[in-house]
Amino acid sequence: MKVMKELDEQVRRAVRHFWTTRGRQAKNQGAKTGQKDQGDRSAVTGGAQMDGFVRLTKDILIEAGLSESVVFSKGQVDLPGYFRPEKRWDLLVVVDGQLLASIEFKSHVGPSFGNNFNNRAEESLGNATDLWAAYREGAFQPSQRPWLGYLMLLEDAPGSCRPVGVQESHFKVFDEFRDSSYAKRYEILLTKLLRERLYDGACLLLSSRHDGSRGFYVEPNEEIGFKAFATSLLARAIAFAQAR
Repeated sequence: MKVMKELDEQVRRAVRHFWTTRGRQAKNQGAKTGQKDQGDRSAVTGGAQMDGFVRLTKDILIEAGLSESVVFSKGQVDLPGYFRPEKRWDLLVVVDGQLLASIEFKSHVGPSFGNNFNNRAEESLGNATDLWAAYREGAFQPSQRPWLGYLMLLEDAPGSCRPVGVQESHFKVFDEFRDSSYAKRYEILLTKLLRERLYDGACLLLSSRHDGSRGFYVEPNEEIGFKAFATSLLARAIAFAQAR
């Protein structure tokens, strides 16, 4: 399969797209307002930065034998929830009324890493819990258990890579979190989400502002690298396509 054989280069392209798109959005916003800080904040919510990863995932699914028409990313990406009426996902695969896959593509760029990490952790846990409860209650019938994925692109920066203290007002934190950086905490989070089977695929990529524009990235843990993420999704999609 062409995409899988060229996976590293494909991921590099997605990383380049993220940083160039983000930089362009911040520059455009800054030109409109004349405020650099406002421009930087606008890039966080500007959208489209993760489209390179969305396109790459679509290509993997198409190579598995699925039609592009069953992969949704720009519209019709809502699913019913159990604790809320619905949730919009970044990518859905729905074939003949069956939910095959649901994926979130997230990024985290500084300078704020502390509060945003906690928010991302709560979101990832809550979204998975909500989806699996909805599945248990038959919200996606006649679907078999869908494949759930989560990808995080984190800025490789001093603020994300230096050790961070913990608060232990009443009880001790687990040892793995002691003196861990936010990058390490993301690694712990995604590994645990995967091993607890809250997600079927999880991926953590680190990339700096300077080198990211040239497509450079780091995978701190092979278990939650993009190859493992893509291979798991590919296997599920092939099995589904061949069973039809």
